[in-house]
Amino acid sequence: MRSNRSLILLISAPSGAGKTTVSQGLLANNPDLFRVITCTSRAPRLGEKNGVDYHFLTRAVFLQRIEQGDFLEHADVYGDLKGILKDSVAELLQSGADVLLNIDVQGAATIRTVIAQDPQLVGSLVTLFITPATRVELENRLRGRDTDTEEALTRRLATASSEVISWTDYDYLVLSGSREEDLARVQAIYSAEKLRASRHSFQWTLP
Repeated sequence: MRSNRSLILLISAPSGAGKTTVSQGLLANNPDLFRVITCTSRAPRLGEKNGVDYHFLTRAVFLQRIEQGDFLEHADVYGDLKGILKDSVAELLQSGADVLLNIDVQGAATIRTVIAQDPQLVGSLVTLFITPATRVELENRLRGRDTDTEEALTRRLATASSEVISWTDYDYLVLSGSREEDLARVQAIYSAEKLRASRHSFQWTLP
């Protein structure tokens, strides 16, 4: 007899470190790994579909669900509320799927606390932090994108400096190299965690 325990893979990284590219690669390579659909209080944009791009909630409903403790994590992003429902994560895990979360350092801290207190989710979380080895390397990447003003670049680097301090709170540290190297390293972590003995119930079936 053999059964697997699903997991939540949480990735954090400073802006420009490549977590979005890594996340896209993981989702493409692992059919049992899924992104959770986020809730938002903003109105749908042209072409967006409820339940596909986001779960669109009115601000009043969103605030009510915060009061009810329904969110694994939530934040106010430039006036719009965004968050991940605990039930959305639990449903995926119960179906046998794994969950990928791309979350900032502050959100990751909240998620650790919530999961540790939730009987449905406790023990499922695996966290990793991706960062270039030096601040200079991150700055070069951000400048190479050529998408930020000097003021915005300074702000991103300041935020990154405060985020990197938190790397010791994570299960794994990935020092970023090329896109291919980063994906290979994170894939190796995910594959190893799937083989962790604590996630399995196993015994030989006697003839």
